[in-house]
Amino acid sequence: MSAEVALQKFSFPFACSVSLSSQDKVTQKGPALVKDPELHTPKDNPILGEPTRITVVQAFVNNEDQALESTKPPDGGDTAAVQLSVSAEASQNAVVARQSMAENLRVEGEDQRPAAKRQLSSESAAKSITAVKKSAQRKEPNEQTHLHQKAQLGQRGGLNAALPGQRKRSRDLFKSSEVFHRLDSDVIRAGAELKQKCVCDVKTIVKSITQGARNELEQLRAIWVWLCNNIEYDVSGYLGHTEKLSSPEEVIAAGRGVCCSYSNLCTKMCREVGIECQEVTGHSKGIGYRQGHSLKHVKSDHLWNAVLLAGEWFLLDACWGAGQVDMQNESFVKRFDDFYFLTDPEEFIDSHFPDEQKWQLLDKPISIEEFEKRVFKTSAFFTMGLRLISPLHYHIITDDGEATVSLGFSRPTTFTYEITQHQDLLHCGALEQKESSSSSFGLLTVSHRSMKLQLMPPQSDTYDVQLFARSEKAMTPLIWVCSFTVECPNPKATEDIPENPFLSWGLQPFAGSLGVIGSSQNSEVTEVEDGVFDMVLKTCKPLMVLCELVHPQMDDAISKCCLATQIQPDSLTCHVLCPFHGFYRLSLFVRDYEKTEVKFENAANYLLHCKGKVVGLEELFPPNLGSACGPGTRTARAGLSRFSHNLALVSTQQGKCNITFHNQQDLELHYVLSKKNIPSTFPLSRYIFCTYTDHKVTVSLSLPEAGMYRLGLYARITSGGDFSPMCDFVLKNSFPQIRPPFPCVYSAWGKGCVLFEPRVGLLEPLSWVLFRVRVPGALRIKFCCHDIKQLTSVTTVPPHELQHVFATGLRLAAH
Repeated sequence: MSAEVALQKFSFPFACSVSLSSQDKVTQKGPALVKDPELHTPKDNPILGEPTRITVVQAFVNNEDQALESTKPPDGGDTAAVQLSVSAEASQNAVVARQSMAENLRVEGEDQRPAAKRQLSSESAAKSITAVKKSAQRKEPNEQTHLHQKAQLGQRGGLNAALPGQRKRSRDLFKSSEVFHRLDSDVIRAGAELKQKCVCDVKTIVKSITQGARNELEQLRAIWVWLCNNIEYDVSGYLGHTEKLSSPEEVIAAGRGVCCSYSNLCTKMCREVGIECQEVTGHSKGIGYRQGHSLKHVKSDHLWNAVLLAGEWFLLDACWGAGQVDMQNESFVKRFDDFYFLTDPEEFIDSHFPDEQKWQLLDKPISIEEFEKRVFKTSAFFTMGLRLISPLHYHIITDDGEATVSLGFSRPTTFTYEITQHQDLLHCGALEQKESSSSSFGLLTVSHRSMKLQLMPPQSDTYDVQLFARSEKAMTPLIWVCSFTVECPNPKATEDIPENPFLSWGLQPFAGSLGVIGSSQNSEVTEVEDGVFDMVLKTCKPLMVLCELVHPQMDDAISKCCLATQIQPDSLTCHVLCPFHGFYRLSLFVRDYEKTEVKFENAANYLLHCKGKVVGLEELFPPNLGSACGPGTRTARAGLSRFSHNLALVSTQQGKCNITFHNQQDLELHYVLSKKNIPSTFPLSRYIFCTYTDHKVTVSLSLPEAGMYRLGLYARITSGGDFSPMCDFVLKNSFPQIRPPFPCVYSAWGKGCVLFEPRVGLLEPLSWVLFRVRVPGALRIKFCCHDIKQLTSVTTVPPHELQHVFATGLRLAAH
């Protein structure tokens, strides 16, 4: 066995099984307990025929003679004393009796124990045995054969057979394993005490662990729990390092055994309480199973059990329920798996194929070839409520270099996958996946109720694909749920897909719990046109957002210049620029807007593909953009409203523009204009001019050259406090010519001040210039004309002429 085989579910060689005596091979019937011993068939029932009275006898005895005597029928009348499943003439009536028994097997509460059993003392109940059981051990060979035929008849179309589509399931006997919680605890405690006392006798153990059981179902449960918790798999014996243990007493004393030890012990313990139990041989998809290798002429390698409850046969495997084998360390790992207790046949057949077709317990049995083709599903697949959508068989051949796997789920579930070079052994990978796959050969997307994995193998080869899953809210590692083999004859020429450490593409299944209720894009690959893309998330409450853009050729500095985010009360917008061809991963992280102490969580991941026009590096967003671009939640809460530009991006083809808004709270504002690598004669602050009248603010911009600019808006929220960022605007100037700056503004220029003309800060020499300005409360105006070195002239306007100047302007000659 390869040392690379990891912890997996297992099956073990049938060749390791112990020899069974002829008596052990005889199928025996368990006790039947019916509230009303006299059952009458309805006179008007055409199926059941003439009315027949049946007396069902159950004897509680301490020796064989009493057992034989108890089966004698009473004298007189047409009453027949029978054992259930013995008389063919009473078959139809026995069905009625069995159906009545079935109702008593449901575990619904503490007070549903049959009245007859409640009257028994613990001691007598432990020693009780039916006439059927004891008499069967003393039958002649022909009578034993007859009993064996009865069991077969009961399973396939005889007394105990259910009609197609009416077969009972484990959920018909109990709603969930929670109903066994107290019983399981008692059995585990009793098992520990017996082990401490070195008790190895099967009869004594069964008596101790079943003394609190109220019916056959609870007796079986007690036996199952004891087996799973007290017998470990004998890895050393399986590998041939030590001799395998054979007798039940040796297995119990050592606390270890192989698969036949579990099945043999289960059979013997069931017979001690009168439960009919069969050992079933067959193939299983456990350790050593090789996908693609035919089992048609291969000896079976595993044993499990079938038990008769409420007139129905059920399947169970204590070996698979006890734990797993770590072949790398050649050790057994105890891990109780409740799935293999009374497993539904439709699920059991995916991993267990019996030698005898009847033990499939299916209305439509499958062939061994179909068994080999079926997708292997672990117990976690079923307990998580997953369902296979496509493909139905494990082996997939790519179509145009691609293959698709799809699963459905009923509860929010997180998925990931792993793709590796093919190995023959099915159980050679990991059971758990703590981190996401580093593979870039697949695209995993999760929708509302299904998962789709698109695989694109990199070269011609055969690959193994493992799928892992966990409940959305679970913090445990993801668990292996199913496996496929992908054969790729002709790989598709593809570009590298960025690694996605966040498990799936599209909105995360738990995005709703974070406040994200929708997206402008689905989980499919998004083609980006002209290198520009906008992603919008709809929210049910105010959120903060951070974005990450990843491309194989792009470093962090460039990536930051490709993103601009706008945060609004009911939406989050991410503006994306793509400077390279190929695939990008866009990831969005959110947190509650108010709870600054809460960490950002991944809400969505999108795969973008840019194969056409790209954005030049000189056209990227300016560096150092804030997290909030454009008007949004922050500006609204500060009382800044009615913006002329509601988007974060503002374009101009003339090199100038005005941005207006209302300042409802009369906050003190500040503006910053920036651009990367601009060789300007004047500071960029000269290219901003602000006018504030009443509550309206106008920010005029004159951009010195073409390119991308950042305009930052700041406000002083509290008196004497620092300026806080409100939002950033991204300005794209397509005007190729150089524009002049505005006049220089000083601190006295405030609310109500308006400059009508001239609006440029550079005056034409040797020309007359008209000045029109409004300054509330001004008493005198002084115009100073000067160059860098010396003052040229000074003109003063007296107060009594100010009104005329404000109305008509003042004309001066520029030198």
